[in-house]
Amino acid sequence: MSQPATALPVALDREAATPLAVQLADALRDAAATGHLRGGDRLPSTRALAARLGVSRTVTSAAYEQLHAEGWITGRHGSGTYVTTSPPSDRPVQRVVPGEVAEPEELLDLTPGTPWAAGIDRAAWRRAWRAAADTPPLTSAHRAGLPEYRAAIAEHLLRHRGLAVGTDSVLATGGTTAAVFELAGAVFRAGDTVAVEEPGYQRAVEALLSAGLKVVGVPVDGEGLRTDAIPAGVRGVYCSPAHQYPMGSRLNAARRVELVERARAENMLIIEDDYDGELRFDVAPLPLLAALAPDVVVHLGTTSKILTPTLGAGWMVAPGAVTSSVLGHRDRTGTRPSPAGQRVLVELARHGDLGRHLRKLRRELSERRVLLVSALREAGITVLGDDAGAHLVVPFPSPEVERERLAAGRVRGIRLDGLARHFAGTPTAFGVAIGYAGCSREALSGALDTLVGLLR
Repeated sequence: MSQPATALPVALDREAATPLAVQLADALRDAAATGHLRGGDRLPSTRALAARLGVSRTVTSAAYEQLHAEGWITGRHGSGTYVTTSPPSDRPVQRVVPGEVAEPEELLDLTPGTPWAAGIDRAAWRRAWRAAADTPPLTSAHRAGLPEYRAAIAEHLLRHRGLAVGTDSVLATGGTTAAVFELAGAVFRAGDTVAVEEPGYQRAVEALLSAGLKVVGVPVDGEGLRTDAIPAGVRGVYCSPAHQYPMGSRLNAARRVELVERARAENMLIIEDDYDGELRFDVAPLPLLAALAPDVVVHLGTTSKILTPTLGAGWMVAPGAVTSSVLGHRDRTGTRPSPAGQRVLVELARHGDLGRHLRKLRRELSERRVLLVSALREAGITVLGDDAGAHLVVPFPSPEVERERLAAGRVRGIRLDGLARHFAGTPTAFGVAIGYAGCSREALSGALDTLVGLLR
């Protein structure tokens, strides 16, 4: 007959900032270290303990896995989980501070924003860098960017985003965040108010705030930015209409029209961050805001997500007055984007390697998306924002659940991104954003069972 489970001296505080799984692991570890639990004592099953404490099984499983990894408990096949007879007292216990959890040395990173850099053709990559290096050093800076780079971006926008622009309308940038910093300093005045998506891209928010601008959050729903909630009197609107970061929704056609009409009527400048714009699945393309209203829209793009942040290269397409202001700002501050990454992009585009990579990228991410979405939905897990981009969202009902699942994921070797951190104000939506571009397909497949068990 199996040994009965030992009564556990555990009390969890649901109001504390420390995740419940961490509280439980700390309590059991302390009980074993102080002798309240002795070597050989049988612990309740994760299911029984979850029922006793009134928590999800995810909490108890994560705590047990942490203690097993530390050597405090062990499992016996067919008979349960037991406190070890020789606790790991000869090594220091890794104590956890509020909000943190002991993690495996290597985590599978499923946070959004990481590109599929492993898919870049290495021969093409080396060829582009050699060709870029085999050019004469510049004797003067190109404040707008290399002419050949601007021409390559104009061709890219026409071919892959359906946006017809002249080379003179394109400015090179150091990336999206760098471009927002420039716009904040060059176009707006201290004290101006800019509307941003809530939740949204916090680096852009910080760039606006650092220039002395006021920021007001506008809610996002399943159809993108709530354009009817944009307050009157704002000087600008920052948004990511192609695949909203982090919620994953696309700004629908009616709201796009409403947004540009309001911009024209109220003298607002729209900053269109084309995040994940090259990636969509099973849905028709929607017109770029820059195509609908080039007179009031600044279009921003970057190579960081479609290739790699290594290049440090992005672009801006803006009305003439904005372009002049940005160039004047660069003259005053002496700042301008580095030409090295621009030269590499030019070489990749010249030989067709950029186009080939984008086609390969779309196929690869489409297949990964099907793999991930099928596993989650078959398990009855709600999935949002999967029709475009390289990440999707699984919503949770409360901040406590979000914190527990993030902590449990780290214990199980998976790093996820919580939605709450993407709010500038008080969070009103909770869940995890799951990126599927940065890891290998084999690693993603191997983690599916763990991920489903974590999220279900």
